[in-house]
Amino acid sequence: MLNKKEVENMIRSGLKAMGAYTPVDPAEVLTQRSEVSARQTLKLDGNENPYGCSPRVQKALAKYREYNRYPDPDQREVRRALAKYTGMKAGSIVAGAGSDDLIDIILRLFIQPGEKVINCPPTFGMYPFCTEIAGGKVVKVPRRKDFSLDIPAIKKVADKKTKLIFIASPNNPTGNQADEAEIKELLAMNLITVVDEAYVEFSGKSLIKMVPRYANLIVLRTFSKWAGIAGLRAGYGICPTNIVPYLLKIKQPYNINLAAHVAILESLKDVDYLQSTVKAMVKERDRLYQALSKIKWLKPYPSAANFILCAVRDRSAKTVYLGMQKKGIFIRYFETPELKDYIRISVGKPEDTPRIIAALKDM
Repeated sequence: MLNKKEVENMIRSGLKAMGAYTPVDPAEVLTQRSEVSARQTLKLDGNENPYGCSPRVQKALAKYREYNRYPDPDQREVRRALAKYTGMKAGSIVAGAGSDDLIDIILRLFIQPGEKVINCPPTFGMYPFCTEIAGGKVVKVPRRKDFSLDIPAIKKVADKKTKLIFIASPNNPTGNQADEAEIKELLAMNLITVVDEAYVEFSGKSLIKMVPRYANLIVLRTFSKWAGIAGLRAGYGICPTNIVPYLLKIKQPYNINLAAHVAILESLKDVDYLQSTVKAMVKERDRLYQALSKIKWLKPYPSAANFILCAVRDRSAKTVYLGMQKKGIFIRYFETPELKDYIRISVGKPEDTPRIIAALKDM
C-alpha cells in the first residue's frame, strides 16, 4: 500500500513548485479583519458591480424550476443570445464558467508541455497560473513604466517554441488599453493572440470585429463586472469559427450551469438597465480619480475600467492597505515586485467615494 509521501511524490513536479493564485476573500471573511460592523464595510477589492445584477435575473432565478436537469452542453440558446448582443455569429462564440474557464480551455487546446506563453505583467494573474497548470512555460515581458506594452521586447523574446500571448484590454490592474495597431503587430508574429476584454463595457473600445479577419485572434469577455453576476461565473469568447468545435469538444460538458444560463439570458434582455449602472460607475470612476489626484502621496492612473490603480509614495502601500482594512474599506494590494508600491480601488457608489477619500487622508 502506498503511503502519503509516496502519493505526494506522484504529483506533477511543476505543480508542486508553482505558486497559488491569490483571489479576493468573501465579505464574511474580510469583515473579521475590520474594526467596524459588517454593515459599515466597503468591499472594493474585486472590481465587482456594487449595484448588483439585473432585477430580471433575481426574479428569473427564483422562479426557475428545472435545476434538477442538466444544461445544454452545446450552449445553443446562450450562444444565440450572445450573437445578438455582440453582432457576431453564434458559430464564433463559446461560453464558459467565467473568462477564467475559457483561459484554461484555450491553453489546454493549444499548449503542449514546454511550449511558451508570453505574459506582460503587471496583468491578470490567471494567465501565468493557468499556463503553468497546462504545462506551458511563462515568458515574462514587463510593461513599460507607463504600463504600455513593450512590443519590441515581446518580438525579441518570441521564438519557435512561443505559441500564445495574453493581452488584457483594459488591463487589470492598470486600467489602460492596448491600441489596435499594437494588437495587429502581435497578430503579425503568428502567435495565438488572446485579448481579454473583461472590462470592455466600461471602455466602449472593442476588437471583436477583427476576429473574422484574423485566424489567430480570440477575444474574451465576462458578465462578472458589468452585469453583476460574478458569483455565477459566466463568460464567453469570440473565436475563429474553425476553432470553436475544438473548444466545445474539450470543455467540461456542462461548464455553464443552469443558474448562469438563466442569468445570461435575462441580463441580455435587460441591457438598458445594466448599461445605466455601467454609466453610473464610469461617472463615479472619474469623480474618484479627481479626488484621489488631490492626495499628495497618491498617484492615480487614468482607467478605462471600473477600478483605479494608485502608486503610493512616501509610505508603504501595504500599510495603507492594512490601515484601510481596519476602517472597514477593503481595497486590493498585490504582493508582487511590479506592484509592491501600488493599491487598486474598485469603483463604488457615489456615497462611497467621500468615505474612501476621508479614510485615505486619515492614513
